[in-house]
Amino acid sequence: MAPPAAFEAQETLPQNNLLNSDTASHRSKVTVIGSGNWGSVAAKLIASNTLRLSTFHDEVRMWVYEETLQSGEKLTDVINQTNENVKYLPGIKLGKNVVADPDLENAVKDANMLVFVTPHQFMEGICIRLLGKIRSDAEAISLVKGMEVKMEGPCMISTLISQQLGINCSVLMGANIANEIAVEKFSEATVGYRQNREVAERWVQLFYTPYFIVTAVQDVEGVELCGTLKNVVAIAAGFVDGLEMGNNTKAAIMRLGLREMKAFSKLLFPSVKDSTFFESCGVADLITTCLGGRNRKVAEAYAKNGGKRSFDELEAEMLQGQKLQGVSTAREVYEVLSHRGWLELFPLFATVHEISSGLLPPSAIVEYSEKQVRSF
Repeated sequence: MAPPAAFEAQETLPQNNLLNSDTASHRSKVTVIGSGNWGSVAAKLIASNTLRLSTFHDEVRMWVYEETLQSGEKLTDVINQTNENVKYLPGIKLGKNVVADPDLENAVKDANMLVFVTPHQFMEGICIRLLGKIRSDAEAISLVKGMEVKMEGPCMISTLISQQLGINCSVLMGANIANEIAVEKFSEATVGYRQNREVAERWVQLFYTPYFIVTAVQDVEGVELCGTLKNVVAIAAGFVDGLEMGNNTKAAIMRLGLREMKAFSKLLFPSVKDSTFFESCGVADLITTCLGGRNRKVAEAYAKNGGKRSFDELEAEMLQGQKLQGVSTAREVYEVLSHRGWLELFPLFATVHEISSGLLPPSAIVEYSEKQVRSF
């Protein structure tokens, strides 16, 4: 389908604008590091473009954390035999040029475009394993939602990748529930880049399809924090749904959540642009995640059970091996707020963590508003 005219944003880039570029004299080789639901969809998007565009090697390697299926077969073997991730994206063909590889070092060998898409809590260990194993001229992009909290403060995943591996790292976030993209329903996303516009264009070119529209903005931290923090708000939206509080309450929670997302981002990184919150990675991603994402779904179940069943238990039961991000992100945000004395400034974020950890009942999600809230 052709994209609606309204989506032809200023920074949307045509799919073929680098095909004849003198700078693209060698073909780029792509590896996707991660093979869950979103990682498999990312591989499908990328594989369709590497076949179509002469600037990329056809083959797309996908690193798979090896698992033994109930049948006794190895997951990587089944993916390579069936061209389908039968555990995390069943029923969807990834592309015959996607090769699953259980060996991380071998998967990244010779690749100069690395796509990271794993649960954020595994990223530091993956970077340690990759140290000294990747090309010095490699470019990275993170589709990972979350952050590491260290003694010195919060560290965004793109920064972790850059610091650990010594390479530039862009980000891709947006209003894109993986299963809908897998069946090629129209969606969009935002690439956040630092300095090099040409690098951003190559990432846009790699992901852009007629049903997946990608735009680029020069604001890595803003794009990444939108993708990270919206999961915390989605947990709050799930509590509202589980308690059957209605759409008015849910809309209020989403608006207050967006306000805290923006305020928190700009306190951490004053360079974050207001306009980023109106890109796909901002308000659009917040809406779709609060309406249909896995964080909302599990938080709804948590509230319906009155907080008596843990998020870990519900995650294992409901997500078939996929990982929640919102609960761990809420804890990490809470650590930042506590350390910096900002808890009173962010009552929604603080309350989500306190409910998720069992300190407050789910009904407290609306009671927090009685606290004194600073206007931003």
